[in-house]
Amino acid sequence: MNDTATLDTNTAHLDAYGVLIEPATLKIERLLPGPVERIWAYLTQSELRRLWLASGDMPMKAGAAFELVWRNEELSDPPGKRPEGFPEEQRMESHVIEAEPPHRLTFAWRQGEVSFQLTPKGDQVLLTIIHRRISDRANTVMIGAGWHMHLNILAARLSNRKPETFWDGWSRLRDDYDRRLPA
Repeated sequence: MNDTATLDTNTAHLDAYGVLIEPATLKIERLLPGPVERIWAYLTQSELRRLWLASGDMPMKAGAAFELVWRNEELSDPPGKRPEGFPEEQRMESHVIEAEPPHRLTFAWRQGEVSFQLTPKGDQVLLTIIHRRISDRANTVMIGAGWHMHLNILAARLSNRKPETFWDGWSRLRDDYDRRLPA
């Protein structure tokens, strides 16, 4: 990505793009309305996490197994047009690597490892997501668009706004990430 996509944590905003910090590692940040315990709940509690990402009971213990269940069509009304080849539901067996409530969470699944860092900034919280072990450029484009759109949904929920249509937003962002990422 070019320097204009680099994010300064002092200027993190709701629509900032993720950046490659290593060839197979994407970092994306959002400044969200706090407090930190509220954001932690949206990361770790299945009923809140399903409103912006995926459901699944997640034990807060290193090594614990859990399943994430994505139903992206339930994230917005209307859901938008699901791209061809994407299932209505996706499940991933995962496991907790690290849980330090309410500031740090890391988990992994077959296609990568994701860490979440929560840093209080006054009455807001800087959420930093680092997704490691992305297999190739095509997946980096899809994962970048996915995290970006999921975070847009989270920001809308936290601000009591109606979220943008998930699939339409994801498709737009996929094209953006395709243009922004190095070939």
